[in-house]
Amino acid sequence: MSALEKSMHLGRLPPRPPLPGSGSSQSGAKMRMGPGRKRDFSPVPWSQYFESMEDVEVENETGKDTFRVYKSGSEGPVLLLLHGGGHSALSWAVFTAAIISRVQCRIVALDLRGHGETKVKNSEDLSAETMAKDVGNVVEAMYGDLPPPIMLIGHSMGGAIAVHTASSNLVPSLLGLCMIDVVEGTAMDALNSMQNFLRGRPKTFKSLENAVEWSVKSGQIRNLESARVSMVGQVKQCEGITSPEGSKSIVEGIIEEEEEDEEGSESVNKRKKEDDMEGLPSETQNLLFFLQTKKDHPYTWRIELAKTEKYWDGWFRGLSNLFLSCPIPKLLLLAGVDRLDKDLTIGQMQGKFQMQVLPQCGHAVHEDAPDKVAEAVATFLIRHRFAEPIGGFQCVFPGC
Repeated sequence: MSALEKSMHLGRLPPRPPLPGSGSSQSGAKMRMGPGRKRDFSPVPWSQYFESMEDVEVENETGKDTFRVYKSGSEGPVLLLLHGGGHSALSWAVFTAAIISRVQCRIVALDLRGHGETKVKNSEDLSAETMAKDVGNVVEAMYGDLPPPIMLIGHSMGGAIAVHTASSNLVPSLLGLCMIDVVEGTAMDALNSMQNFLRGRPKTFKSLENAVEWSVKSGQIRNLESARVSMVGQVKQCEGITSPEGSKSIVEGIIEEEEEDEEGSESVNKRKKEDDMEGLPSETQNLLFFLQTKKDHPYTWRIELAKTEKYWDGWFRGLSNLFLSCPIPKLLLLAGVDRLDKDLTIGQMQGKFQMQVLPQCGHAVHEDAPDKVAEAVATFLIRHRFAEPIGGFQCVFPGC
C-alpha cells in the first residue's frame, strides 16, 4: 500500500450480503462461479434499494415537467444524487443502501431531463444551464422556501451539473459538493473519441437480461449487483419494428462468452438459425423477424447520447475553476490519480478540496465500488459534522 493509499484509508463495515447471483459489490472484476453454474443477469426492482419513488411536478413557461426521484431515509442532510450521461437515478441504488447503513442521511436520486422516467416538454435541451435550473426547481418543488441541508453528489455529467448548480446558487441550503470521476482536462480530451465509443455500442438488446449481461461483460459496469438494477434505467422497449436488419444489431449486442460446452452449442445453433433465414424470401424473413421481435421485446437505449454532442463542451469547459470557486466543503473521488488536470492539482495541493482515489474501478466508480464510495462520503459528512454515524461505522480521516 502506497503512502497516498495509507493516508486515504477508511474504516470499513462488514460487507453487505450481495443478491443471489450478483457477486460481491466490492469485486469490480469478472465474477466466475463454479462449474455448470451461470451468473444471474435478471433485472432487480428499485424497491430493493430505495424506500419510495416520487414524480415531482415542476411548473415552467410551457407547462409542467415531471421529474422522477427515488428516496430513502428520514433524518439528516439530503444527499441529492445526479447520475452520468445515459445513466439514471437507479445507478445510485446499491450506493444508497450502503450509505444509509453508515450515516444518518436522506437520499434523493434524480432522473435528469432526457433520462430515466423523467418527462419534460423539451427533452433535447441538455445544456448545463437548463439542467442546473432543473435541479434547483426540483428542490424548490419538494421542500419549498425552507429546504433542509443538502449535499450535491454527481457522477461524470451529473458531477458537472452539480458544480454548475452550486456555482449558480440554485440550492440555497447547500452544505457540500462531491464530484465522482469527472475532471475538466480528462473530460475535454475524451470528447474527441466519444462518438466512436457510442458507435461501438450495440443499438438494441433482445431482453433486459441481455442488456445487463452486455453491461457487465463489456466493462461498462463492473459490478453485477449494480448492473441488475441500473440497466433498467438505461434502456427501454423499442417503440416500433423496422426491418429484418434490426435482428442483426440484436445479435451483435450479445457478447459471447463460451465458458461451458452448453453455451458454446447455443451460439452454434444461433448462427445456424441466421444462416437458415438468409435463404428465405424477404416476406417470410419480415414475418419471422416480426414474430421473434414480438416474443423477445427488444430493448434500446432510452437516450441517444450521440445527438447531445453540442452540449458536451458546455458541461465540462471551465469546470475545474468553477469547482474550486464554490465556497463550500468539496470532495473529489477519482478512479485514478492520473485524471487530475493542472488546476485541480494546484487546488488539491493548496487544500481547497478533499480528494480520494479508488483504484481498480471503472468510470462508474459508485457502481463498481459502492461500499468504498459510501465510506468516503460518510467520512466526509462526519468530518464536517454534517451527519452522525450509525451502525457502529468507524472512520479514519483521509490525509488529503
